[in-house]
Amino acid sequence: MDSGLPYESILQKYLTGELRVLNAHLPGSQKLLSDLWDEEYPHVLCNDGSIHLFKRKELKYLAGLIDADEQKMLSLPILIEVSAGRTEMAVLCPGEVEKKVIQKVLDMPLDVREGRIALYRPQLALVRRLLRTTTQYVFSAQL
Repeated sequence: MDSGLPYESILQKYLTGELRVLNAHLPGSQKLLSDLWDEEYPHVLCNDGSIHLFKRKELKYLAGLIDADEQKMLSLPILIEVSAGRTEMAVLCPGEVEKKVIQKVLDMPLDVREGRIALYRPQLALVRRLLRTTTQYVFSAQL
């Protein structure tokens, strides 16, 4: 996947064939961190008709990791790709701000390859513990 693809193109890729059912929970679109502050109940609408709510505590935590300009570039939820047969997961990283956030959460430098940051289970556990509502799993058929 090209890291320059807009969210809608990424979403279409994951909503084809058998993966449609597994990924029905994905939001129809993402929202910027800066815009979520203005909502009484920060949320996105999902493809299955449900509402995905963001915890303000997590939004505040994320805002503390990046500056105001970067908050206008960080789209939420951050997607974590899960692929069959792989020992690591991958954070989809279309820009530098996602890389910066994940690096700060893990407190370590990370490489972006093909628009993804590889995470191993212990790293994923930490990311999900701190960013439970601001990250979401997307299931992929890549082997």
